[in-house]
Amino acid sequence: MVTHGDAVIGGGIRVRPFGERALLAEVDDLEAVLALHARLVATRRPGIVDLVPAAQTVLVVIDPTVMPLASARTWVLSARTAVAQGALPPARTVEVPVVYDGEDLHALAAELGIGVAQLTARHAAADWTVAFTGFAPGFGYLVSADWPFDVPRRARPRPRVPAGAVALAGRFSGAYPRSTPGGWQLIGTTPAVLFDPDAASPALLRPGDHVRFVPTAPSAAGRPVGVNIPAAAPRAVSPSSRARDGIVVRAPGPAATVQDQGRRGVLADGVALSGAADRAALRVANRLVGTAATAAGVEITMGGFRAVRDAAASAEELWFALAGAWGTMRLDGRPLDPYVAHPWPAGAELEIDTFTHGVRAYLAIRGGVAARSLLGSRATDTLAGLGPAPLAAGDVLGVGSDVVAPVPAVDVRPWGPPASELEIAVAPGPRADRFATVEPFFAEVWTVSTQADRVGIRLEGPALERADVSELASEGMLPGAIQVPPDGHPVILGPDGPVTGGYPVVAVVTDADRDLLGQARPGTRLRFRRVGAASSGPS
Repeated sequence: MVTHGDAVIGGGIRVRPFGERALLAEVDDLEAVLALHARLVATRRPGIVDLVPAAQTVLVVIDPTVMPLASARTWVLSARTAVAQGALPPARTVEVPVVYDGEDLHALAAELGIGVAQLTARHAAADWTVAFTGFAPGFGYLVSADWPFDVPRRARPRPRVPAGAVALAGRFSGAYPRSTPGGWQLIGTTPAVLFDPDAASPALLRPGDHVRFVPTAPSAAGRPVGVNIPAAAPRAVSPSSRARDGIVVRAPGPAATVQDQGRRGVLADGVALSGAADRAALRVANRLVGTAATAAGVEITMGGFRAVRDAAASAEELWFALAGAWGTMRLDGRPLDPYVAHPWPAGAELEIDTFTHGVRAYLAIRGGVAARSLLGSRATDTLAGLGPAPLAAGDVLGVGSDVVAPVPAVDVRPWGPPASELEIAVAPGPRADRFATVEPFFAEVWTVSTQADRVGIRLEGPALERADVSELASEGMLPGAIQVPPDGHPVILGPDGPVTGGYPVVAVVTDADRDLLGQARPGTRLRFRRVGAASSGPS
């Protein structure tokens, strides 16, 4: 029964606001999550951008220009029959070969008080289910009613876990798609391709899949043989830009990456949105040179960037523009203005000094930066390692053909440098009820700490007091989510932030003001302003 507007119904679904573009549907257990997620996938409607299952929630990401939040809430609640009845479509079964040769295997077996053979036999005999993904693209959190052990994580995480490692932690098993840091206990290795960004379905293991680990001896080539891995889906081929000319990077500064407007629709595979931290600035720079708003450019962090147009470039005129952060900019020693299109002669060097205002400037080239598209985007994901590598001296940037208009003769819009104090609009977060009060969050003037990058921005100020200190199961996350770790100091997730997380989200930055945060440098002062409903409890 629904009471006083709460979305708490017979099927046990509670719908919480997650900012202005998402809802968090909460149920009682993992079985209900799988049923709810399956039902939502089966009845998916236009305007639903992503469905991200987690331990006890499904994050429903919405395009509000297509489907209003109120309509999305009604649609989510219509899935209650599937949750109440446990209605699940037939699940796919994936067999994953494994060689039980992990570094922690013997020590873990001894800690659990069983033999190595018994541990590996129990792991291989269990019927595992992919509960959700996160941590890294294609990393599935697997659970099984057949698995009796609660495995402690390592006291000290490894700085690098090899790709293909099969591991255990808590009640979960999983396999690392790529080499990353990690604290799980390693029991084996698999040669299976767990994540292929070029495939139509990039993650081998998707929420709801059944997984069987098949013990296999290494072949002479070091790969298991005689196992059944589902054939890879047909590869999705993206239209490629015609590369021409070339921009040679001489110095990237502290950080420079290729970025566009980001990836959509792949959060459930553990892939972050990424894209420009200040999307508006990149769109403006592209418009100034007659390039498509979605085209890729170069995101330059803190300045110190130098590049030269290839001296052997064609005689075709090439235009560029810079927008976002401000600092001294020169072309062959001649000062340049930002927010203006400039011709770039062959052999001329562009030099950008340390920024005096803001953090990130965007270099747009007429036609866009030619780069390989992965999952519908050319953006670099610094956390997951997707997309082009961060730029280094000697890299050559090709020029694409995403031209949509002439170079404007004049641009009369007033532009100014990024501000050193920002007022950031935030919408309700799903877990504000875990705090004694949210008033200090809005009353305080916060300061951006030195721990600020594309993954997240840590704020300095008084610690927020939590009324509920119990552990929160991992749930879906989005850029702009303001998490509060146990120390009480908020962290605003950036475009490369994790797809799932276990810290409560007190509020969510509005989509428009996410771009303001893209220019927030250490020392920038922030105030938060409420928009939307005052309460972030179930609604």
